Amino acid sequence: MSLNLDDRQRAMLEAMGVTVWWPQRDATPAPDQAPVDAIEFKANKPISASESGNLEQIKSAPTPTPTQLTPVAPISTAMVDSALASQTWPVLEASVRQCQACGLCKTRKNTVFGVGQAPATPDAPPQVDWMIVGEAPGENEDLQGEPFVGQAGKLLDNMLRAIGLARRERVYIANVLKCRPPGNRNPAPEEIAQCAPYLLRQIELLQPKIILAMGRFAINTLLAPSVPGVDAIPVGKLRGQVHRFGSIPVIVSYHPAYLLRNLPEKGKAWADLGLAHEVMTSP
Repeated sequence: MSLNLDDRQRAMLEAMGVTVWWPQRDATPAPDQAPVDAIEFKANKPISASESGNLEQIKSAPTPTPTQLTPVAPISTAMVDSALASQTWPVLEASVRQCQACGLCKTRKNTVFGVGQAPATPDAPPQVDWMIVGEAPGENEDLQGEPFVGQAGKLLDNMLRAIGLARRERVYIANVLKCRPPGNRNPAPEEIAQCAPYLLRQIELLQPKIILAMGRFAINTLLAPSVPGVDAIPVGKLRGQVHRFGSIPVIVSYHPAYLLRNLPEKGKAWADLGLAHEVMTSP
């Protein structure tokens, strides 16, 4: 994989705590540094190949073999709640805003539908290539009505900018839940069951070219149709592969909030983003 990062993008990676090391063709490697022919990433300390699912592994298998993918039918209205199947983008957004399907409506301040590039026409969905799916709004998101606006959001924005993306350019960001669970607790199964159809309809309307699923609940929701027993598989074992949701490639990674609590894992998240970028740019 090769990402052509300019000085500004490298600075953003530094702000994330991910140092980008560039190979020196004529230099002799230091004793503790093996030669590399691509970017090597560090987060507080060197990340070994076994820890990071390193770039050599990603480069050598950018496209999964048929045995790595479970064929899944393209997204259709059969995967979306029948009450939502005919809703246009603005009607769907209004449905979320007025939703009282579970108890979260009693404690929310705002619903959090999502954010992305402006649509071409008022009734059309945003025009995007990438979709980022998180888990649920937190306190800041509940207050502002927009996903990923706290510290985790700043980290996500830095990650996206490092590969030339922004939350309102070619990207749409949404959560599985559209309302904040009180105290930022984990989403309950019944809450996911009520809210996931909104996300499925968003995906159906957006038809993104790739989805980045960040965090356990986003991963479970999107991969349940294609990965049997996904809820019992550690996230680390799901990384480094190209999964599918319908016909759309899905790359899984850690949630930015988790990365803020586990700084050494940032390098792994950057490798996941690099894999997604490679899938997007592969012919």
